[in-house]
Amino acid sequence: MHHQKLDSFPSDFLWGSASAAYQVEGAWDEDGKGESVWDKFVKIPGKTFKGTTGEVAVDHYHRYKEDVQLMAEQGLKAYRFSISWPRVIPDGNGEVNEAGIKFYEDLIDELLANEIEPVVTLYHWDLPQALQDEYLGWEGRQIINDFTRYCEIVFKRFKDKVKYWVTLNEQNVFISHGYLAASHPPNVKDPKRMLQANHHANLANAKAIKLFHELDIEGQIGPSFAYGPTYAFDADPTNQL
Repeated sequence: MHHQKLDSFPSDFLWGSASAAYQVEGAWDEDGKGESVWDKFVKIPGKTFKGTTGEVAVDHYHRYKEDVQLMAEQGLKAYRFSISWPRVIPDGNGEVNEAGIKFYEDLIDELLANEIEPVVTLYHWDLPQALQDEYLGWEGRQIINDFTRYCEIVFKRFKDKVKYWVTLNEQNVFISHGYLAASHPPNVKDPKRMLQANHHANLANAKAIKLFHELDIEGQIGPSFAYGPTYAFDADPTNQL
């Protein structure tokens, strides 16, 4: 297919960048943050490149103001970042860690002050380790309610500052890598357990979005999926299929 004329991007298109909490924050055990499944998984020999971890990463937790200034200098109009569930609720379903949620409030305020639209990802794979220990994380049906409660806390805190929300980041990746390939937490190779975890992730995603609309929050919400187009080698019907 050849496009003779390309449509131009709309003036309000959000040109931006994205990260995940474990990729950038560091400060893995500071200010009351609980352990995540990634904090534990990276300590398994051979699971990461040269045994690297996110314990320091790029130290975004301490240097977020510098980072936002770099975003502004680059002309970013949006920044998608994830909130670490165990930083906000250390054990996954107990008390809120005010220091943890305050970090995200400060980050959001800094972005807005620089005219950068915050796009919040509620779950980018760093499940509280406590929930993995308690009921096997996504394999336990209780995670539907625990995730929804966590989302409600974040929704109510930031509903007046955030317009764009992502529920689960790339469910097809963390489920397949976590439960079929054992290349992500929880380090499992079991199709039956994969299907159970995926089912609960579907329900948790739906319930969180339903709650968002019930709370009548102004904004948009949905999950993100990893997508890669593929093209057949040639016109052979077998290859096309």
